[in-house]
Amino acid sequence: MKPRMNIFQTAPEAMKAMLEVEKAVDASGLDHGLLELVKLRASQINGCAFCIYMHSKDATKHGESDMRIHLLDAWRDSPLFTDRERAVLGWTESLTRVAKTHAPDADYELLKAHFDDKEIAHLTVAIAAINFWNKVQIGLRAVHPVEAAAAAA
Repeated sequence: MKPRMNIFQTAPEAMKAMLEVEKAVDASGLDHGLLELVKLRASQINGCAFCIYMHSKDATKHGESDMRIHLLDAWRDSPLFTDRERAVLGWTESLTRVAKTHAPDADYELLKAHFDDKEIAHLTVAIAAINFWNKVQIGLRAVHPVEAAAAAA
């Protein structure tokens, strides 16, 4: 696969604005690990290899276990995720698939049971932002770095 363009070079002003959105979410006080789960789950749904690669690495770097990353796609069936994480992952899926789900009240009410309005606002912006990044990276064919495979034991 060959990248179509480097959007950071082609539209630096737009990318600077999106990076400012990311900074605002990061400064919101939400747990970094929770935000990485949001970014990773939305990227899995959208099939964005670039973002899955990046957020898997970031999550691991910040202490997330490999097993939870492997099981993220099956979070509903795994006891490794807390009720708070489940609420966020449900909201992530609802907004990422909004054309199908229409962001149901039940998902929002579950979120309200675990987060205040300010946190919900920032989570919603974080979900919208990762969906933006997924569309940009997929559309412009961003290619993640390739690392040498570990030698077999």
